[in-house]
Amino acid sequence: MKLGEQSGWRIDRHVPVALVLTIILQTGAALMWSGAAAERLSALELRSARTDEVVERTARLEEQTKAMRASLTRIEEKLDRAIAR
Repeated sequence: MKLGEQSGWRIDRHVPVALVLTIILQTGAALMWSGAAAERLSALELRSARTDEVVERTARLEEQTKAMRASLTRIEEKLDRAIAR
C-alpha cells in the first residue's frame, strides 16, 4: 500500500435515482405489510374474545340443562309414586 492511499470502505457521492426509488418503494411496501398484519392480529384478538364469551355461555347453559334434568327426574319420580298409590 502506498503512502496516502486509503483502504477499506468508502461512500460514493453519486447515488442512482433508481436506488433511492427502490429503497422508498421497499420501505412503503414493508409499512403496508406491517399495517395489514396488525389489522389481522386485531381481528383475531376480537374473534378470540367472542369465542371466550361463547365458551362461557355454553358452560352456563350446560349447567342449567343438568339442573333442569335433575328437576325433571324428581318430578317424574313424584308422579310415578302418586300414580302407584
